[in-house]
Amino acid sequence: MSKNVNIDVHHLTRVEGHGNIVVNVTDGTLEKVQWQVPEAPRFFEAMVRGRHYSEVARITSRICGICAVGHTLASLKASEAALGIEISEQTAILRRILKHSENFDSHVVHVFFLVAPDLLGVSSVFPLVQTHGDVVKLALRMKRLGHEWGSTIGGRTTHPTRAIVGGFASLPGAARTVREGEAALKELQQKLLNAVPDAVKTYELLGELAGNIPSFTRETEYVGLVDDVEYGLYDGKIGCLMPDGTKELINVSDYLSVTNEYVVDQSTAKYSKHNMDSYMAGALARININYDQLHPEAKKLAEGLGFKAVCFNPYMNSIAQFIEAVHSVYTSVELIDQLLTKGLKDEKPVAPTKYDQGVGATEVPRGILFHEYTYDSEGFCTVGNCIIPTGQNHGNIQCDMEKLVPEMLEKDMAEKDMELGLEMLVRAYDPCISCSTHYLDVTFKK
Repeated sequence: MSKNVNIDVHHLTRVEGHGNIVVNVTDGTLEKVQWQVPEAPRFFEAMVRGRHYSEVARITSRICGICAVGHTLASLKASEAALGIEISEQTAILRRILKHSENFDSHVVHVFFLVAPDLLGVSSVFPLVQTHGDVVKLALRMKRLGHEWGSTIGGRTTHPTRAIVGGFASLPGAARTVREGEAALKELQQKLLNAVPDAVKTYELLGELAGNIPSFTRETEYVGLVDDVEYGLYDGKIGCLMPDGTKELINVSDYLSVTNEYVVDQSTAKYSKHNMDSYMAGALARININYDQLHPEAKKLAEGLGFKAVCFNPYMNSIAQFIEAVHSVYTSVELIDQLLTKGLKDEKPVAPTKYDQGVGATEVPRGILFHEYTYDSEGFCTVGNCIIPTGQNHGNIQCDMEKLVPEMLEKDMAEKDMELGLEMLVRAYDPCISCSTHYLDVTFKK
């Protein structure tokens, strides 16, 4: 087959940050297929050096405005590990609820505002205001819920203020008394229950659009947290699931043995690999690894949408995100019940018992996130390291493209259809490209 293809997507739309897709085919010969990341590094690890442990999470939450909760929690966990702090059960539960709020909030934005236009054949969400007004209103209601959910627990959804080293700075809902804090939790719980009908409508909509999700599979390794307490989001060990079903559990302190970062010429973000040439992190990875721990109501919707773990279609990450969003609603309702049954307490943050090195990991919407810090004897940071999930996913996106493009050529797809399919592939990963940039090659000229 003789075919020429020249795809050059400069700054892909409906993703966070800047990424390029380049494909060149001459006379049927594939010459280049690349996922390129051209952004400059952010240098957050340098910013935290010399900062007191009480400041570090405030700084690193600014790595990402979408995953600010996750960066805050991973940072706090790393600092607490270094400072010998054991948080209370109440703090752990409140942090889990806060983590669920971020996943819900981000997943709603991605599924409705970034992916839905592709499934409905439009270039952005704006045409849907006229053609699918009720759906857009539904999406905005759910987005508002995510914001109120995170603000009730964290003080605000973007760059939360209440979660601090050793605990929380204040009770939920800016409460001045325990009774007011419990009232704020009850109000939040009712809002979550009131959102169930919107979740059902979303399920019905996705069921109608499921046939528009591209059919593509590539077996890869999946990496995500595995937690004995609940579906892995806030805490746990690193779980690595292989295509043959083999699962390996690794301590978070040994995260570097999993991430194995390396540099490629086409990207200012480092790539990662573990047992295979690449691995995938994110909602699809988490569900593949932890499917049995999904809330029963979320499992029902997964089955209704035809989702079966282990799923090797990266385009299904968006469906996995919706399943997780439903899981977060029902699980948070139950976690609030736990707090109210035990009785909310006005606790003081736990103080440090040492100053050393520590690692923290949590899941953000795009996958597993690692923070590591070392503190001196006065509590000031001397070393910092952050490995972002999108950085871990870049290699897997590249490997997906290398398999997908030849399949597209074999089907003799039109160039514009190939371009859309590749754009949809990257968007399915919901990348935070700016957050992932890490590497800079500088040549000094005199």
